[in-house]
Amino acid sequence: MIKVFEVTEMSQKVYDAFERLIPQLSSSAKIPTWEELDELIKSKAAIVLAAVDDEDPEQKILGSMTLVVFRIPTGMRAWVEDVVVDQETRGQGIGEKLIRTAIDRAKAEGCRTIDLTSNPKREAAHRLYKRCGFEMRETCVFRRIP
Repeated sequence: MIKVFEVTEMSQKVYDAFERLIPQLSSSAKIPTWEELDELIKSKAAIVLAAVDDEDPEQKILGSMTLVVFRIPTGMRAWVEDVVVDQETRGQGIGEKLIRTAIDRAKAEGCRTIDLTSNPKREAAHRLYKRCGFEMRETCVFRRIP
């Protein structure tokens, strides 16, 4: 039975999970330090969700994602970032459980919309997002490195 929960405090289990999961998310991403993860978890804007097998006595984190909730002049918005499920446990509904939990949380926070971006090559992720009710938008995403 997969259980999704909000990570509310830093621990060795959390650090170990991110150390294992971040390279699976992106080969170029830097593994966050203990301090960076602690800051993320304590942030009022970021909600870190993690998934575990409730029957696993070690409660090893199998997947995670961050839901960023923020106010802009037109209302509350949410953004989904860094959805990752351990490659050893993919295909078991963990990603869907994480996304659906994030949707419920965004609704509870009063968000008008939830956005995300996804690499065009991540076709399985795209199917998941569509299954969870996300629609592809006709938009241009711009990025600038400061």
